[in-house]
Amino acid sequence: MASIPAIAEPTKVSQGKATELGVMGISLKDAVKLNYGLQGQLQGAGTPNEAGIGGFVPLRVGTQSVTFLDVLANVNFADYPGYSSIINTTVAGGTISTSTRLGQRWLNSDRSWMYGVNFGYDSRPMATGPADTGVDVSDSQTVFFQQLALNVEAVSNKWSALGYWLMPIGQYAWGSTSVPSLNDVYGGDSLNTIGGDIAYNITPDLKLSLGYYYQNGDLNVVNDSGVKTRLAYNIANGVTVGFTYSYDAAFQSVATGDIKWRFGSKGYGSPKKQKPPVMPVIQALSTSPTNRDVRVHDLFGIPGTAGQDCSTVLKYGPNGGKYLPNGMIEFPDGRGGKIRMSKATYLSCIGK
Repeated sequence: MASIPAIAEPTKVSQGKATELGVMGISLKDAVKLNYGLQGQLQGAGTPNEAGIGGFVPLRVGTQSVTFLDVLANVNFADYPGYSSIINTTVAGGTISTSTRLGQRWLNSDRSWMYGVNFGYDSRPMATGPADTGVDVSDSQTVFFQQLALNVEAVSNKWSALGYWLMPIGQYAWGSTSVPSLNDVYGGDSLNTIGGDIAYNITPDLKLSLGYYYQNGDLNVVNDSGVKTRLAYNIANGVTVGFTYSYDAAFQSVATGDIKWRFGSKGYGSPKKQKPPVMPVIQALSTSPTNRDVRVHDLFGIPGTAGQDCSTVLKYGPNGGKYLPNGMIEFPDGRGGKIRMSKATYLSCIGK
């Protein structure tokens, strides 16, 4: 019977009010420390297979707030054979993408909620390989994409909400209508993405989230909304695995997985469970921000370039194409493969 209070105490901790938990007595200078480690993920909707290193650096820790810098660097790997992460053209490996976030997080008066805002810069050099449509391509290029990002967040011990905006900048900035050639057939386009997620902690170690996002490219080949769900589990202290499923008209159904292992002080130093578990509100102060990848899609035919194969359209005529759910039109290429192009490119080909 002597062990019963020790078992019951974590339940009381996870359900009580902040002022009843002793959370007010926690020093943020003791709880928020440098943490660093490894992360990796499988290819997703416009994102690559990748793995790399990252670190969270608290720049200033006050009694109720934290100013931080978070940096990531990932090696990008090739797509699964015959399966493009950007719709048609497969992504080759060997490039390194980066992500940086500068942010501020603070607790409310009774420490029952954490609020935060962070912004930053992401880069993605993208090497390309063959197409997964059966179309023969040549002159494959490596293209450099960039974006600015803004995230706002609110976290309690049970619920959390996140809003984000990923905006392409640089040579291929959103709204510039400048689209790079990935090869002699397809062009590439980074996506302006605005979204939000709501998450619920089923247990201190298991979190379920639901999200909505809107995505738009320069030439409106992709201009639609999507939904996603994610299940994340804290296997051990600092070690988290996640599974994400998303659906939108451009990429259709996509499932991906990820893993993150963080080391450091105050509960991050070794892969073992904490008893009682670290409260989500306090843990969120030193959590690495999400939504760090530059999302890319490709399209058949770039107006004004050799990629616009109008001869295929003229050969098969207006009735030879098939309209796809993502708004593109698909034609046979006469060699057993398929060619996809936007409606705007199609109308340009037939002179309308």
